[in-house]
Parts: sequence; C-alpha cells; structure tokens
Amino acid sequence: MAKRSEKTFYITTPIYYVNDIPHIGHAYTTIIADTISRFKKLTGYDVFFLTGTDEHGQKVEKAAKEKGLTPIELADQMVVRYKDLWKALNIANDSFIRTTQSFHEKGVQKIFQKLKDKGDIYKGIYKGWYCDSTEHFLAEDVPLEEGGYKICPECNTKAFIVSEECYFFKLSAYQKPLLDFYGKNPAFVRPQSRMNEVISFVKQELKDLSITRTTVEWGIPVPDDSKHTIYVWFDALHNYLTGIGYDWDLSHFQKYWPATVHLIGKDILRFHAIFWPAFLLASDFPLPQTVFGHGWWLKDKTKMSKSKGNVLDPHIILKTFGADPLRYFLLREIPIGLDGNFSHEGFIHRVNSDLANDLGNLVQRTLTMIQSFFNGKIEETDKEGKEDKKLRLEFETTKKKTLKLYEDYAINKALEEIWSYINSVNKYLAVNEPWKLSKDKSKRKKLGRILYQAAAALRTIAFFLFPVMPESSEKIWNFLGEEKPIGEESFRELKFENLKLGQIIKKPEPLFPRIALKDFLKEEETRAAPARKEEKMEYISFDEFKKMDLRVGEILNAEKVEGTTKLLKLEVDIGVEKRTMVAGVADVYSPEDLTGKKVTVIVNLKPAVIRGIESQGMLLAAEIDDKATISFFDKDVPTGAKVR
Repeated sequence: MAKRSEKTFYITTPIYYVNDIPHIGHAYTTIIADTISRFKKLTGYDVFFLTGTDEHGQKVEKAAKEKGLTPIELADQMVVRYKDLWKALNIANDSFIRTTQSFHEKGVQKIFQKLKDKGDIYKGIYKGWYCDSTEHFLAEDVPLEEGGYKICPECNTKAFIVSEECYFFKLSAYQKPLLDFYGKNPAFVRPQSRMNEVISFVKQELKDLSITRTTVEWGIPVPDDSKHTIYVWFDALHNYLTGIGYDWDLSHFQKYWPATVHLIGKDILRFHAIFWPAFLLASDFPLPQTVFGHGWWLKDKTKMSKSKGNVLDPHIILKTFGADPLRYFLLREIPIGLDGNFSHEGFIHRVNSDLANDLGNLVQRTLTMIQSFFNGKIEETDKEGKEDKKLRLEFETTKKKTLKLYEDYAINKALEEIWSYINSVNKYLAVNEPWKLSKDKSKRKKLGRILYQAAAALRTIAFFLFPVMPESSEKIWNFLGEEKPIGEESFRELKFENLKLGQIIKKPEPLFPRIALKDFLKEEETRAAPARKEEKMEYISFDEFKKMDLRVGEILNAEKVEGTTKLLKLEVDIGVEKRTMVAGVADVYSPEDLTGKKVTVIVNLKPAVIRGIESQGMLLAAEIDDKATISFFDKDVPTGAKVR
C-alpha cells in the first residue's frame, strides 16, 4: 500500500447510533473534531474529516419496533436529525457515512471473507453474558451479582446469558503483536492514562471474539452464510476504511489512510484501541496514528443518558445563543480527556464574562471608535511606541503558544492563551484612553496608532479563534473590512501588520448579547415544551391497559416535602390500605386544598424513592404549561372503587 503524504490529515468521530436523538455528548465529540480539522486546514494540511451513523444491530431493531417503524425508516429519520444538528453547530465535515450504504456493506463483507479465508475467522459456539444496550459480550472477570446475574460495567444494565452458533475472530493470536505495537507507539492511545489501561487489559490474556449473531436480523449478512449477521462492532469500525474509499476509490483511500486521529468517547476505548487494531493487523492495513479518548459531559455528576432523564438537547441552547457560545463553553471548560459537569450557571458565566464582556466589548468599542473618530478608516498613525511594540510582541508569543497547543489538541489551554491576549488588548486600551485622546486634535496620529494596534490585534484574535468559533471570527474579520476569507491565510503567514492602513472598517453589531440565568432557564423550558407535545403517541393494547390498577383514593393528609418547592407528601386511603405518595403539585395546591379530596390513583406502580420518601403509587393529573391540574370526583364515590 502506498505511503500516505505527510501533509494529509485524516480525522474521524465515532459513528453515532440511530436508536436515539443526538445530545450534548454527540455534539462535544464532533465539535472537537471540527475544531482540530479547521486548525489543521489553517496550517496547510489537506484534511479529510469523517463522521456518520451506525445503523445496524439489536438496539436499532428494538427501537424501530417500539416506534412502529422498520429499522431503515428509523435510521432515515435519525440521520436527518444528526445532519441538521451538525449544520446548526457549523460542523464542516468532508463526508458523512451511513453503515447501511451499499459500498460499506460490500467492503465489510470483503474484509470478513478475507479474514475467514486466512483462518483468522472461524465458526464455533459461544456462551456468555451479553449486554443488549452496548451490544457486546461482557468480560469474564465481571462479577456475578447476588441474584446470579451480571451488570454491564459500561452502561449499568442487566446482561443475559446467550448461547448460539457464531463466527469468532482470533483475537488471542494478536496479543503479542498488539503489545509490540503499543511498545513502539506509546502515543497510540491518548491520554497516557488510557494507554496504560489498554496495555493492562491486553496483558491479562485476550480471548477470541464473537463477531456474528444469528438472533439479530438487522445487520450485514455473512458472505455465503446469511443466517448470520455481522456483529455491529466489526461492522461499524470498518467505516473508517470504507468511508474514505476502501474497495470503491483506491486513490482516495491510499491518500488518507492510515487515520491520523480517531476521536472517541472513553467508554468505547477498548473497541478502538484493542479490537480495531487487531482487525487491521489481521487484514494487513497500517494502523492509525492516534486514538484519543475524551471524557464525558456529566449532568448532576452522572453520564448523560435518556434512561436517566438527564440528557441536554443542544438545539435548545443553539436557538437562544447560536453555535459559537456552546462550542466555546464545551472546549474551554475542561481539557479533552477529563470529565466535565454541565451547569447552566457555568455556561451563562462563560457567555456573559468571557464572550460578552471580554471579547464582545473589545470588538464593539474598538471598531465603534474607529467609526466615530476616523470615519471608519485609519490612514495615518504615529510610529510604534513602547506600549505598541509590547502588544505586537505579545501577539508573536501568543501565536507560538497557541499553535503548539492546538497541535497538541490542548484546545482549552489554547483558549486560555488567547483570552490572556484579549485581556492584554483590553488593558492596552484602558491605559491609553483613546476616548480622551480624541478630544485633542494634536494627538490624532497617536490616537490612530492606538486604534490601529487594537484593530490589528482583533484581526489576529479572530484568526486564532476561528477553529473554535468560526461564525463569530468571520464576523469580526468582515467588520475589519477583510475581503478574503480567513482560511486563505495560513497560520504561519499570520502577521500583526497584515491589517492594512486605510482599510474600511464596517459598523460592528453586538456579537454576544448578555442573558440572565433565570431568563435562559425560562426560555429553555418554553422551547422544550413543544418538543414534549410533539412526541409520537405510542399505543398500548387493552390487555396492557388492564394491567393498571386505577382506584379512587382519598387524601387523608398532605404536607410539604422539606427543601422542595413542588413536592407534597400525601397519605392516601385506597380502600384496602393507606399508602404514602409523593406528588409534584405544591406549586398549584396547598396541603389544605387536597386534604379530604378524592382522586384517581394508580396503585400497582412500582414504588420509587423521591427525596428519601418511598412513594407507593401516583395520583393522576393533567399537565398544562408544566402545572398539574388534578381531576377531583364531583360526587361521593366509595374509597377504593375501581376506575376503568
């Protein structure tokens, strides 16, 4: 295989499952990849940035069935959502792959057959603990729980014993080759702590890997044995080859493979750092340069997931702020590799302090003064003074540091350097007070020098920030009267003096409006409400309805739950016994409003602990604008009577 050019750069995100809607976690990975891609283009690289969707497997099959759709219908719907989100986030990917595309399926089958013919894939019987959620067999060292079952360490859901005929990949044969490769390429996995995890796992003894299923129909058929479908991870990982031309565009494939960076979440590290290089070694492909496992964005200090109800929809933030504030927050707040806890307070602080105050005000006042004092065009200036030179030299230092940090994927550190420079420009203006100099005609050239320095610095700041905040950077660039796009000047060609004297400065517009936390939370709730209303109705059968035990309950006592504003603790008589229930109605009803009232309750709901109180049922109410309206009986009906 021909050697890839040193000036090409191939970066990938994982391909995202289509069993659920995209959320902040998906956005974070893709924003990192987009930022790195944009930076490498600014440094003169021929970049190929691939993302896409993983559309096969049991989870997709199950999710589609629950929605009354075929798997491909569900996939088609979800793909639109991902593409719309990437557009809203200003993601400039070069290609988007779907694993249901025929070229991908053919490529995977070709590689499967090659490894089968070689003897690295063979048929056998597998029995083990299988997790439906992550679609993989658990490692043998996962302990049994007290009930005699195992919990998947990746997703914390219950696994099941599965025994079936399958094809195996001889992973055990690649233990030594993998360890040899890691030894020669210590930066293959980043950060280093995760490289250590990978080596430790491989040293324990690798077992052959089950890579097909007979119980999953929605997948790529095994060549010449169609009762088997190819295991979703063997299928999915090969998108990194098929997505750049394997088996359909050889020149394009040879141009970009091997990948420079596979950017992934840390939860799928084992698949990318052990299974994937083993597959590649078996197929005689060169291995990627780096697998970078970033951390998770947490909410309430736990990983975001739909089952936990703590997923953040990026569309809601985007509609209020646009893409750049979200991109900036996610990349500035934590180093890539560490976990971060998303808080609305932290996000609003970054927007109001860093973006509106530091950067937005600098742009607004600098360009407004040029408009006011020079009719939008600086044509004459004093010679560069001591303070002016200091600002220019700080640009040179910032450029070197920022370049190095971007190259090392330390994006949050690069942003810290840029913001230090922004603060220096703000301080430069505060010390020189151009608004005072404007009142003295004899100081006009000095005034021109000061505003030129500030505008030249703004030009370089826009360039530095372009990988992270492309839309805002382009606006600043255009305000400064630049005619060529940012990308036509390379990072190494960027100079402080490249802002030309006499350039026409346009009237600036506010870049980052400030917003109060309470207003944002209110707006977020308002925008989320229609989405809830638009959820597709899921029908249940009459037999399923009959399983619900609905009864007339009499509220004997009600009291507020300490430390909350919406919760009431209720004592409810359901005819055969008294139950404790917790209801989120305190913002509408006082305890006195409910005592003695008869309501409809569901009594065979699984108990749940809410604020330390075991709630043994639920009263029914209508939800209108996030407020509960309880339906009371207008006639005296017996307590405990069945409601049908």
